[in-house]
Amino acid sequence: MTRKYFGTDGIRGRVGEAPITPDFVMRLGYAAGMVLAHGAKQHDQARPTVLIGKDTRISGYMLEAALEAGFTSAGVNVLLTGPLPTPGVAYLTRALRLSAGVVISASHNPYYDNGIKFFSADGDKLPDAVEMAIEQALEEPMVCVRSDDLGRARRIEDAAGRYIEFCKSTFPYEQDLHKLKLVVDCAHGAAYHIAPHVFHELGADVISIGNQPDGRNINAGYGATAPEKLIEAVKANGADLGLAFDGDADRLQVVDRDGRLFNGDELLYLIVQDRLQAGQAVEGAVGTLMTNMAVELAFQRQGVEFVRAKVGDRYVLEELNKRKWTLGGEGSGHLLCLDRHTTGDGIVSALQVLAALRRSGKTLSQLLEGVSLFPQTLINVRVEKGFDWQSHAGLSAARAVIEPQLAGRGRVLIRASGTEPVVRVMVEAEKVETAEQAAQTLADALRA
Repeated sequence: MTRKYFGTDGIRGRVGEAPITPDFVMRLGYAAGMVLAHGAKQHDQARPTVLIGKDTRISGYMLEAALEAGFTSAGVNVLLTGPLPTPGVAYLTRALRLSAGVVISASHNPYYDNGIKFFSADGDKLPDAVEMAIEQALEEPMVCVRSDDLGRARRIEDAAGRYIEFCKSTFPYEQDLHKLKLVVDCAHGAAYHIAPHVFHELGADVISIGNQPDGRNINAGYGATAPEKLIEAVKANGADLGLAFDGDADRLQVVDRDGRLFNGDELLYLIVQDRLQAGQAVEGAVGTLMTNMAVELAFQRQGVEFVRAKVGDRYVLEELNKRKWTLGGEGSGHLLCLDRHTTGDGIVSALQVLAALRRSGKTLSQLLEGVSLFPQTLINVRVEKGFDWQSHAGLSAARAVIEPQLAGRGRVLIRASGTEPVVRVMVEAEKVETAEQAAQTLADALRA
């Protein structure tokens, strides 16, 4: 069965346009509720209960109410957290032994987008089979259960506090953050009332920015996708480090006192190195097709196996689970430390970085001296819907010339976007001029 609604990270789109409309989201809640209720009945389990969290988008109120109506009409109980980071929903779903968790968020997208993401009872991504069952249930008419069988809904008043304590528990007990000045950028998103408390309670002097959500300013000029304000604040306040999260706080970017930005590729390498220095075994790490080649070469020098998954933290997680490894991530700042959490968590990832700095007594730059990222040039080429770029003769000819020239010193990655009619042409090389020229040549060949 072909997926109609679920993408690589749940269901996402522009608010008011299908499928992000209140009527569809209510039907989605009902369909998911019926699937959960059917599974509970098969296994002679109690009435299902789901947790619903959201970020700070104004549309969250509308979609939360629609989901609540859908689930309760299917006979499923609902717990509401209000604004809470995506990984916080994953944690509470597992901690409270619930049937599933649901997040209303479009992550790093603008406020006028929104989406629905599900977690399993284990705080993991919802299995493909369950997503397919929900899609099938969406094709069935919505028939409310009897009044006696309707679900109930209530709010969890201490959701934020529970999650704050969990985050702190992932930081070594023998360490603290005293005498460390941090700028924490919450992107006006779900971590606005979470992240500053985590770092402050561990002893840091915290300066918060991007922590005044108004429903429309999420990710707007702040956060992991727009680190300029963070860099300015770190320099202006003489801070030791800056930490930036995105709208739902599952991404992390870090800035040092000099204003240098460290992305997810570098932070993944740092966390792996810290585990090795602590005497822990690290069999391998998982990145993506976009992971910088310099990081792959650095892992090779350390004797750490490195595997590339498709782009998307979902695929990184699948590869980690398949290999029974614990560490992986993307350059965008999605980092997975499965020995700390079941999903990517920006705050938990930041604590792993800070723990590494505390253990080593070194700066970020010093810890990453062995990794000098290769320049990357990315060009998006707009194409017709359904365009078969893989059979394009001109592009194939250009690749046949360029790739041998880059062998061992760079690489070419060409892939179609999963969300828009665009082919992404990326070239990585030791010199920026080489990457730019090669990428432009390939893009021009594709357009011809």
